[in-house]
Amino acid sequence: MTKSPTDRALELVQRAGILRSRDLAAHGIPRVYLKMLVDRGLIQKVGRGLYVGQDADLTEEHTIAEACKRVPRGVVCLLSALRLHGLTTQAPFEVWLAVEGSSRRPRADYPPLRVVGFSGKAFSERVQERKVEGVPVRVYDPAKTVADCFKFRNKIGQDVALEALRDCWRKKLATMDDFWNAAKVCRVANVMRPYLESLT
Repeated sequence: MTKSPTDRALELVQRAGILRSRDLAAHGIPRVYLKMLVDRGLIQKVGRGLYVGQDADLTEEHTIAEACKRVPRGVVCLLSALRLHGLTTQAPFEVWLAVEGSSRRPRADYPPLRVVGFSGKAFSERVQERKVEGVPVRVYDPAKTVADCFKFRNKIGQDVALEALRDCWRKKLATMDDFWNAAKVCRVANVMRPYLESLT
């Protein structure tokens, strides 16, 4: 028996974790079916053009999942990456995303984004993939996140970078080689050297 467009749309929302309304086009389903599902209480609208299942388990990382759904080529960085790696107790108000240097800056009313331009290896190296609420999320690994914090210490604070380094080392989320490699990629080896030497 062929499934109705409503059933197919519901299935897609449940499978995706967070579904963009434009994702329905690839399946030949008009967007109006999402409104019908919302009206029937089967799914909920969580942002402009973003939908989740009614019983979706929304975590504190929900805004990161939403941001990555909106900007799939972005990479979670700096304060948001620290949060994902458990290296801070702060929950940043904005989702920090890296985009490739000359890329067009994404615009979104929600969630609030803090977009930072990275280029070359600083953008492409040491990227991990994970799932947050069923959404593929690209995030810099812990060592690269720490190096980025040193690179952008004027924006986020030197104390945040130092705390992240010590916490990352204490939790064994990165080796000394990882830190040195990431520091070179971010061109902050000289800045980080005294702090790295103090750990050993």
